[in-house]
Amino acid sequence: MYKRYTLLLLALFVLFTASARDPRSVILPDSTGELLARLRNMPNIEVGRGITFRPKNDRFEVTMRFRMQNLLALTFDDDLSLSQTEARVKRLRLRFDGYIYSPRLVYSVQLGFTGYDAEVLPNGNMNIVRDAIVYYVPSPKWNIGFGQTKIKANRARINSSGALQFVDRSIVNSQFHLDRDFGLFGEYNLDHPEGFDLGFKGSVTLGEGRNWGSTDNGGLAYTGRLELYPLGHFAAKGDVIEGDFAGEDRLRMLVAGAYSFNHKVSRLNGQRGAVMPGGETRNIGSYFVDLILKYRGWAFYTDYMGRHCERPTFEAADPAAFVYTGQGLNLQTSYLFNKRWEIALRNSTLFPDAEIRFRTGYRTHNQTTFGVTRYIIGHSLKVQADLSYNTYDRLPSAVGEALRNGWELRFQVELGL
Repeated sequence: MYKRYTLLLLALFVLFTASARDPRSVILPDSTGELLARLRNMPNIEVGRGITFRPKNDRFEVTMRFRMQNLLALTFDDDLSLSQTEARVKRLRLRFDGYIYSPRLVYSVQLGFTGYDAEVLPNGNMNIVRDAIVYYVPSPKWNIGFGQTKIKANRARINSSGALQFVDRSIVNSQFHLDRDFGLFGEYNLDHPEGFDLGFKGSVTLGEGRNWGSTDNGGLAYTGRLELYPLGHFAAKGDVIEGDFAGEDRLRMLVAGAYSFNHKVSRLNGQRGAVMPGGETRNIGSYFVDLILKYRGWAFYTDYMGRHCERPTFEAADPAAFVYTGQGLNLQTSYLFNKRWEIALRNSTLFPDAEIRFRTGYRTHNQTTFGVTRYIIGHSLKVQADLSYNTYDRLPSAVGEALRNGWELRFQVELGL
């Protein structure tokens, strides 16, 4: 057995030495050709891009990835007294991507295993599956998918939680995003030779969120998003990765808008939240406007979003049962030093509609956050810390009195393969 290993290593050494000298002059014996074929079909391992397996017949490919986020968060009142401590694995996910039968038939599967990811749904269904979708990709310009995945509505939600420049997304996104759903998804991209590119993303989904299963209310959710790139596309997928890692040598811009109409939905926040009391349903509309600018390490983001509903409250119901209608505005900017250290500042404000303010207990909720990130291997291995200050313009009510201004300090380690 040791002789076989010695011969194998010797063959590799001779092969690589000869190739380095003049690859065109190498004449390989049959045994070495077989050895190279085996090497080509061995798994490819790369941090940030997973472990990729390809068979000899090229009929399928699978890339396996995992990532985790370990979080410590401390919440303080205005007098700096500690009011809450959070220490946990916030996200632990396993992902499989690839194609089967043909490179045009692409699939994506993602599973989440923490309580944050896999919280049991109000109808009792399990919630481990995050993505399970198959795409037909006839060309780079367009594709169509069927299954469960993210609804492409707002920029912050399209961004992976592993590609953020803060410990987590803003309070505005947390309140208004659509999350995932099951249905039919489509995408079309047009690249103009003079650099004015555009894209359209649309979906028709069940409307009740991921892993809901079935509904008898007869409603669906219809979502469309238009993306404009007046100065051409960002380098290295910069439109879906926070921070200017590519160091854009020319100003790049994204202007996008989206609208979603969820017909006869039974959950308070559309694809999320508790079930509406008394088996009632509502029509909910959600709207989103995004702006991204990047240039030589600088990045700037603006997210404006909101939700409307004709009757957001319910008669004789729990005060906590209402549809959160209103708007939110998020502004954030950052600068990346040598692709290692980044500082970022974010200001986020929620503006609930007057009709529901007596339920929220405030007129506005503002959060200002300062963040520092040390990138070790891009977004795949990084250490993050941020400090936030929350303020409420409270109403003179019992609910409003329970809301307190205060600080939040968070520390997180992100590791992904």
